[in-house]
Amino acid sequence: MNDTNQPPQLPSPHAPPPTPAPLGEETGDNDAIKRPTDAVESMLRHPRRLIHQLSQTGGGSLILMIAMLGVACAIVYGLVIGSFSGGTQWWAAPVKLAGGLLVAGLICLPSLYIFACLSGSSARLIEVAGLVFGLILLMTLLLMGFAPVAWVFSQSTSSVVGMGVLHLGFGLVALFFGMRFLRQGFAWLNTPFSSGIGVWMVIFTLVVVQMTTALRPIIGTADTFLPTEKKFFLVHWVEQMSGDSNYARSTER
Repeated sequence: MNDTNQPPQLPSPHAPPPTPAPLGEETGDNDAIKRPTDAVESMLRHPRRLIHQLSQTGGGSLILMIAMLGVACAIVYGLVIGSFSGGTQWWAAPVKLAGGLLVAGLICLPSLYIFACLSGSSARLIEVAGLVFGLILLMTLLLMGFAPVAWVFSQSTSSVVGMGVLHLGFGLVALFFGMRFLRQGFAWLNTPFSSGIGVWMVIFTLVVVQMTTALRPIIGTADTFLPTEKKFFLVHWVEQMSGDSNYARSTER
């Protein structure tokens, strides 16, 4: 007799992950994205829908919509950054944040497309571009969600380094989820994750953090809109932290 009380068989931990269903075959994949609210809803709840729409006619207009939404969200978060110092930073911080993210996406797009091709991907350039700007949109949506918390700290502390660490932490969290979207998107486009794509993720991260130094000051004030001296981001961070520590010691005396 068969034992009806046998425990269910668990999948082997060494078994390969299940293959995702082809785009267009899951519920909601084919729902049209016509409005910005549809794009935001798709990004947060059903990103497969967004990836599928990129492969259809009119993918270019969808990429433009995604890019503009990312700019709008970056401007909102930039206003919170600018509220820390006020003055010209009310407009300078949003411009630098939105422009820096767009430039980072554009200059890193060709290398991602090349790495994807070397990985055996059949994804078109427009689809890869959609993944990059989708990554930026998800990042800025998360940053906008963090904006109320960042505003509280910006109004209750005077430490530039402290605010820099806070914004950097929020940015890295947003970047993590953006990279997860990118990896899922390639899987839905039948592109296996490869070392090349992993290298690109590291490169994009470095470019984004270097933008925070190349476009300084995003937090705090300066006499010029852009810096007059070139610096690597690690050098800049160490100098800022050392300066903040020296200031703190002098005020304690």
